[in-house]
This record gives sequence, structure tokens and C-alpha cells, in this order.
Amino acid sequence: MISKPSLKNIAFIFYYHRDNFYSLNAIAGALETDKIFESIDFYFVPTQNKLIITLEEVVKKYNKTIVGISFYTTQLLETQDLIQTIKRKFKNKTIIVAGGPHPTGDPFGTLRIGVDIVVVGESEETIIELMQRIVNNEKFDDVKGIAYINENKKYNYTGKSNLVNLDEYPPFPVKSTRFGAIEITRGCPYVCYFCQTPYLFGTKPSHRSIEIICKYVQELKNYYGDLTFIRFITPNAFSYGSKDGKNLNLEKLEELLFKTKEIIGKKGKIFLGTFPSEVRPEHVTTDTLDLVLKYADNDNITIGAQSGSQKVLDSCHREHTVQDIYNAVALALENNLKINVDFIFGLPEETEEDIKLTIQVMRDLATKDARIHAHSFIPLPQTPFANVPVKRIQDLYKNEIKSLISRGFAFGDWKKQERIAIKIGNYMKKLNLK
Repeated sequence: MISKPSLKNIAFIFYYHRDNFYSLNAIAGALETDKIFESIDFYFVPTQNKLIITLEEVVKKYNKTIVGISFYTTQLLETQDLIQTIKRKFKNKTIIVAGGPHPTGDPFGTLRIGVDIVVVGESEETIIELMQRIVNNEKFDDVKGIAYINENKKYNYTGKSNLVNLDEYPPFPVKSTRFGAIEITRGCPYVCYFCQTPYLFGTKPSHRSIEIICKYVQELKNYYGDLTFIRFITPNAFSYGSKDGKNLNLEKLEELLFKTKEIIGKKGKIFLGTFPSEVRPEHVTTDTLDLVLKYADNDNITIGAQSGSQKVLDSCHREHTVQDIYNAVALALENNLKINVDFIFGLPEETEEDIKLTIQVMRDLATKDARIHAHSFIPLPQTPFANVPVKRIQDLYKNEIKSLISRGFAFGDWKKQERIAIKIGNYMKKLNLK
């Protein structure tokens, strides 16, 4: 009788979708800091087809297979289809662990679509402790920061996890050489009613120290050499080092930029105030732009305007004025920086008069060569606007944005977002009626 080869212990497969790999990098990086890293084989899979093909092979070789997924609300329906495909093909051979914006905002709903365990909120400490329990075949019902359906078919949330000290964890997995942007700040004091950030990470900003940031800048330099590009993840690119996130600490920000530039050298590049982190309009000043011009290599910045109606800005709790938007655009252009301005169409409480005011602002900015980045409003779980009915974008907006796009003054996936918002709105409505 030929004995079967012994199975390896655990595989952790990251669904490494291009829209979510920043958050998955934080998870993978955290797991590399613990000794359980030695007990787990990691796989990073970029597409759904590749994920299924990889699972077909992996489940044969390991005692346990973990599938790690992070997703936004805009990805809910496609993620549901993927999870159901995994459950149908592999039955109980996988453990699906989900985290990120949507699972944190709606953990129970995420479990209902087939996820086995939801990591709620900040995940670094939670995922390490959870994987320790799974590796050792121990119960995980007292691991803080998770939600699951227990053996009695009841929903169980274990409570909020501890606040994470960013300095204790890498922004990306160094051993697995999966590099990306460096998260420098977490949390946002501006409680905008359409945004999940303060509800996911709190309103008190926490910053990764310059010493630790530079440590990982050096890792990137070691890997990429002279052509090292540095991007930062932060709710507001100019707020680094600020105690409250509102009163800027430009001395600290400049220290970070100076030391980063020292490491990457003349051929390296820093991007500040652009993707993946925009800036608030009232924080665009001569001083902040001076830092962009002195240290950064981007020729543009992106600001969040969201509406041209002061009434709508106030109802969204934006804490800036329409005039702040005009001022930011004027200052950027005076300093020879191109500027992209985010607007959200279909915000709650928006009337026809508000739409006309926003259109006028967009027209004014376009005449100054600003580019409009158009978005459609999507209700996000846990935000004050979570249960607001989704509205179709008014023809006034559609006609204006099409005109601006045709002349090169606007861009964005607002039409796709509108379709997604309507589908998700209908889905959530049906789900809540069950």
C-alpha cells in the first residue's frame, strides 16, 4: 500500500485585486512580523480566474486553506459572486476571511454572502491572533475585532480591537516582496457624512513615525534602486504630523519629505497630494504648495470639493467653504501645478438649485484649466448617509459633464458608479426586507 504524502499545514491565499492590494499589504506585512509566518505559505493571486485555478491545486496540498479578501461597497456584488463560486466548488475546504471598508461597515451582511470570518476595523493585531488560533486548532471566539456565525447559527461580534500602533507593523510584506504605497496616517477628524474613513479608523489621527517610514523607504530603495517612486497613503496628504489632523504641522511634513528625498536620491520620485491621497481645499496654501514644489515630482494635485453648494457642503459636514475651493484652484495654478477637483453627483438633500450652483462652480474652474473628477454618490455602510435612497443622476449634471469631458476638462467613472449604486441600493433594500 502506497502511503499518501503528508499535507502541509496552512496556505493563505490573498485575492490580490489591484483595487485592494494596499489593505492586503498591511495584512500580509503584519503576518510577517509573527513566528506563525513560518507555518503559513502565502499566495498572491490578482484575478478571480487565477484564484479558482490556484485553489484547485492548493486545497489538495494543505490541511487548511485561508482565502483573504478585502473589498469596497462598490465591489459587493462581484465579491458575492466570487465567494459563492468558491463555496460551491470547494465546499468546506476553505476558510474565507474578509476585511476592509465594506466588511467593517456591514459585518453581518458580509457573513450572509458566505464569508466565514469578518475582520472588523483595524486588522493587524486581529489577523495575527486569529491566525495563531487557526494554526494551533484553537477556538477564536475571544479574539477581539472579528465577527462570525457561531455553532448555534447566531451572529457573534467579539468587540472592538485595540488601536493599532502603526510603527509596530510594516506597510507592506517585505519578505514576500509585495511593495506599494506607505501608509503614513490613519484616522480622520473630518466626519464627512458620505465617507467611511472616520468610522473605520476613528477621528483621532495616528501617524507612522518618520524613523519607521524611512526604514521602509530604504526597503523600496534597496529593491528598486535609483528609480524608486514613493507614494503615501493618508486621508489628507498635508496633515502628516498634525495632532488633530486639522491644524497642520508643516515642519514635521517637511522633515519627512527631506529625509525621504535623502534616501531615494536625485533619480527617485516622491508623489504628494495626488493618488492615492488627495488634499482638502482649505489646506492648499502657499506654504503647503511650496513643499510640493520643493520635494515632490507630481505636476498636479487633487482636492476634494464634492459640491458647489454651500448648503450641501454643510449638510455633508465637510467643514470647508465653496470659496476655499476657488482659492485652492487659484493657488495651485499660480504655482504652475495642474489641479483635479473631485465632485460627487447626487448627494443627499441636493435640490435643482444646488445642482445649478455646482455646475456653475465646475464651469468656473474649467475656465481656469482645472479638471473635474466626477463621481456618483454611493451610500456606504456605517456612515450617516448609509440608508439614503440612491437617486439617478439628474440630466443637468449629465449634459454638463459630457460637455466638459468632450473639451478635456472632466473625467471619471461616474456613469459606472451610478449603475453600481442603483444595483447595490436595490440589493440592500431586498436584503433588509428578508
